[in-house]
Amino acid sequence: MANSGLQLLGFSMALMGWVGLVACTAIPQWQMSSYAGDNIITAQAMYKGLWMDCVTQSTGMMSCKMYDSVLALPGMKCTRCGGDDKVKKARIAMTGGIIFIVAGLAALIACSWYGHKIVTDFYNPLVPMNIKYEFGPAIFIGWAGSALALLGGALLSCSCPGNDSKAGYRAPRSYPKPNSAKEYV
Repeated sequence: MANSGLQLLGFSMALMGWVGLVACTAIPQWQMSSYAGDNIITAQAMYKGLWMDCVTQSTGMMSCKMYDSVLALPGMKCTRCGGDDKVKKARIAMTGGIIFIVAGLAALIACSWYGHKIVTDFYNPLVPMNIKYEFGPAIFIGWAGSALALLGGALLSCSCPGNDSKAGYRAPRSYPKPNSAKEYV
């Protein structure tokens, strides 16, 4: 029973992490224009994301330009796997947990690498002040999604498959003492 609760908690956290990672991948606010220095332009805000660049005017108008290549991924059909075999289901949950851990690590590395690039460019004296960027909300969503995917994957991977024996619990055998055994007090 406790294993089911652990699996449910792990799956919920991993699913929330996955939703966060999908959201941070889709939104264009990975970096946003910085208002540091003398060259402050408050009439527009510029955002850069993984798929597009956007400019928001002070009037509320937002215009975005997609990058030239956007990946189109095919979908998968839903499948029913595992059946009623508890060992097989536990192995599937453990494998899914390991996959979530790998995905969380990959997303954490990608978000941190992008964040390092933003910080490096911000403090680089060769980059003009009017094109410096700061962290956008997508970076924080990506970090939170990565953490949830890692934690959920860790909980799911704790689903160790049990034995397939149907004999149930057996009491340990007690062996008779040999006659030559000495008791120490």
